[in-house]
Amino acid sequence: MINLFKKNYGIIRSFDFNKPYVKFIYFLIFLFALFVVVIAIFPIVWTFLSGFKTLPEFVNEPRIFPRSYDIRKFIETWKLLNFGKFYINSFVVVIGSIFFSIISNGLLGYALSKIRPRGYKLIYFLLLWSLMIPTTTSIVPLFLNIVKLGLQGTFIPLWLSAGANAFFVILYKNFFDSIPQSIIEAARIDGCNEWTIFFKIVFPLSYSINTVVTIFTVTNTWSDFLLPYLLLNNTGKETVMVRLFQFRTSVATDVDIIRAVTFSIIPPILFFAFFQKYMMEGITRGGIKG
Repeated sequence: MINLFKKNYGIIRSFDFNKPYVKFIYFLIFLFALFVVVIAIFPIVWTFLSGFKTLPEFVNEPRIFPRSYDIRKFIETWKLLNFGKFYINSFVVVIGSIFFSIISNGLLGYALSKIRPRGYKLIYFLLLWSLMIPTTTSIVPLFLNIVKLGLQGTFIPLWLSAGANAFFVILYKNFFDSIPQSIIEAARIDGCNEWTIFFKIVFPLSYSINTVVTIFTVTNTWSDFLLPYLLLNNTGKETVMVRLFQFRTSVATDVDIIRAVTFSIIPPILFFAFFQKYMMEGITRGGIKG
């Protein structure tokens, strides 16, 4: 514990810990942060532990820890609900959404940052303005247009909607602003067109922002419910979140649904745990400038 006080953490310098009130404030902040962490992870822990309970135990015994830990209960629920099929559907949606998120939003961000066609400031202003509009207000016209195009019951509208994200465009635009214009001009002098510059020069330099966009896309797409429900309900292509909603009318018990919820939250948690460092780095480098 003494070694802890000899390090420099943020605005607190090592010699500041020689003052008793600094130590006291530091421990208060640490305890508060620990309390917030416990509150944040408690629902996840409760969901996981409840999955080990039997139905009578879940209904009649209001306790956190189960009587026994039998992983076969999760396996039985996985087979009963045929959950692997919906995992595959969700992964198909996620992979397609990642592709369109990076390519479509990246191209528009590059155009606003480096090409700057006539009227690009108006487009950028409209993008910023669109962030003020709740997403649900555009669901009805979006759904009607999808129906007119005959794309309902397919994954294509979900992929395309991921490729039209104003927040991602702004992240890309601000990140590309940090790339020296001299690199772009040198490539143009060498005879490269804008497509070549983007895919062979700018894109390889955009590893960090591509990573953060990928993480956001995975978490948003995996947890999305409304649009997949409107497009894929009762088509056999339901995603995990849509299937969770359908369990209310299935043979699943309350405990089976709790286990299904556990299955649904594992992928985004693991993904974020492994890539959170790149997420913070990408946000810092591609953050919105005032």
